[in-house]
Amino acid sequence: MKAAMLLSAASSVLLLAACSPQAADPSETAGTPVADTTEVAEAAVPASENPLLGAWNTPHEAPPFDAIEEEHFLPAFDVAMAAHSAEIEAIANNPEAPTFDNTLLAMEQSGALLGRMSSVFFNLASSASNEEIRAIQREMSPRMAAHSASITLNADLFARIDSLYQQRESLDLEPQQLRLLEVTHHDFVRAGAQLEGDDRQRFADVRSGLAGLYTQFAQNEQADRESWTMALDAEDLEGLPDFVVSAAAGAAADRGLDGHVITLARSSVEPFLQTSPNRELREQAWRAWTSRGDNENANNNHDTIRDILRLRLEMANLLGYETFAHYRTGGTMAGTPLAATSLMEQVWWPARERALEEQADIEARIAAAGLDHDVMPWDWRYYTEQVRAERYDLDPSEVKSYLQLDNMIEAQFYVAERLFGISFTERTDMEVYHPDVRVWEMTNSDGDVVGLFYGDYFARPGKRGGAWMSSFRAQNGISGDIPIIINNCNYNKPADGEPALLSFIDASTLFHEFGHGLHGLLSNTDYPSLAGTAVDRDFVEFPAQIYEHWLEQPEVLERFALHYETGEPMPPELLERVLEAQTFNQGFATVEFLNSGFVDMAYHLNTEPGDIDIHAFEDEVLASRENLDAIPMRHRSPHFLHTFAGEGYSAGYYSYLWAGVLDNDGFAAFEEAGDIFDPELAQKLLDSVFSAGDTLPAMDAYVGFRGREPSVEPLLRNRGFDTDAGG
Repeated sequence: MKAAMLLSAASSVLLLAACSPQAADPSETAGTPVADTTEVAEAAVPASENPLLGAWNTPHEAPPFDAIEEEHFLPAFDVAMAAHSAEIEAIANNPEAPTFDNTLLAMEQSGALLGRMSSVFFNLASSASNEEIRAIQREMSPRMAAHSASITLNADLFARIDSLYQQRESLDLEPQQLRLLEVTHHDFVRAGAQLEGDDRQRFADVRSGLAGLYTQFAQNEQADRESWTMALDAEDLEGLPDFVVSAAAGAAADRGLDGHVITLARSSVEPFLQTSPNRELREQAWRAWTSRGDNENANNNHDTIRDILRLRLEMANLLGYETFAHYRTGGTMAGTPLAATSLMEQVWWPARERALEEQADIEARIAAAGLDHDVMPWDWRYYTEQVRAERYDLDPSEVKSYLQLDNMIEAQFYVAERLFGISFTERTDMEVYHPDVRVWEMTNSDGDVVGLFYGDYFARPGKRGGAWMSSFRAQNGISGDIPIIINNCNYNKPADGEPALLSFIDASTLFHEFGHGLHGLLSNTDYPSLAGTAVDRDFVEFPAQIYEHWLEQPEVLERFALHYETGEPMPPELLERVLEAQTFNQGFATVEFLNSGFVDMAYHLNTEPGDIDIHAFEDEVLASRENLDAIPMRHRSPHFLHTFAGEGYSAGYYSYLWAGVLDNDGFAAFEEAGDIFDPELAQKLLDSVFSAGDTLPAMDAYVGFRGREPSVEPLLRNRGFDTDAGG
């Protein structure tokens, strides 16, 4: 089992994607006392009766959710971790000389019980949490990190891996065997395997401390987000479109409240900011939204951020890196912080130039309304929607009426079938962890079931915000286990009997997450540590982002963008305006993103993190590139889950832009072929990217599909930027 795949507490089963993190119950806050987890353990059933530890006699051996209770988790963790430790010790202490089979293959086959039960737990911690689960998570995060460190810092185990690595050219290994050896050795080195003496123990302590801090950061953000609502009086509903009013009523009902409320879920607050004519309420909602984790309460994340940055720097220094940014980018396509920052700089000035033009349009709207105030962050979305409506004659409610969730799900399946020859059939008899969850079997062209896909699409209390892909089981070429993949989104749940209608951005998010899902579902590797999304962080977004392009194709929208009442397809003239509008407001979107990317990188290049003033640091970084005051960071530091709730996107938020270069350049190949489902290109995309996992370096995978390295020009062109703009 390669080091990167070891189950490290806070984020081992999560893959955050393009949308950003939000959900809601004022009583369920991380700052309130919780039950001691020892009471949970003492109440547990015997191991022999624990469903997490026995055979799963379910279709495709999927998790038996109806039998799993919170009290089962701590005993199962204890048993599974002990079993995994014993397996690792047997490998490390094997008296026989190391071979691929008795070391690498044995590691791949170890930890199956721990991987199976912990994937269930960490998915529930994100998708269906409660106070008991959060308490268990706080206990298990540092314990799992310590368990991971006990493996990667096992000197005898690494000696066997290193021995094989040093003689790898003479071992006559198959290509995937050699790749597994190289990746495993690389990951162990990056996880401290070559450290000696006190440094080894300190490294383990740092990783354990970080795991606890990641959990604390995420739970603080969730507590702030779930504890806030803004009640709307009757007059506050005036001017709001029906879909916003309906969602506000549903949010109130979900919380046992009368009337209408806005929450800090992006699917609630952002449409309100786009449509409410009440500037005072927009400001109130915007300030609450951007202040998660930044309030004077028990959920304030400032000290947590400083502690995380301090420990990350220490960890990087222990491994010989100048900063954590150098450490993190060292294992990516970018290679260095300079390369990652240079890409962001290359896009920044054209994006800023476009954002200034967009701001001028807003200023003109404000003046035309007879108002006299500067453009503030809580104004941008509201006036932008007015400009959009005027320029493209678009009514958000009209567009949403053609984008039913069920139809968009069918659209994402249709594209997969046309590209990759697979199909999806819903199973309504599968056990799920919440009634909203749906399950589909994925079959290949021969009719064999080769994957199981779960979709969890609606926001609710106890569920983290945003959208992401994760797995209950990765594809396993050794055992033949099919992958079990899940997509999570946070759309507003409609009233009973009403269809769920999406904005175009919502639909793009759906396709994005399904691109991640297909990366896991279509995996076809020999070894689980190379399977699916186990690729470079700045390559992992490529499959998701290229998949979004198919939603924007008339051939797809004409077939699936059907009016929820009449069943009529979206009129051609409306479809044309919708597609033309996709480059609209790209200056704002790109500047907002890059602000977070620059701050993320700056944090991790800083060598004195203990002295950082969070507000001043953000302001300084943004001012250094002449940022527009009306466009803050997409994710402010105290709720920046991508970078502080785990290591997935730390010093790596730029990855979305890096993948943006790849996806725009990559989809251009289909455009050049004149067929968005070109069979030859689709096969290359499948073979080199979606099914390949980490069996070859990321750039080799891209070149295997595209035939050359990528160009930034298609990204700039598709976003409508002036490529001559510069700072």
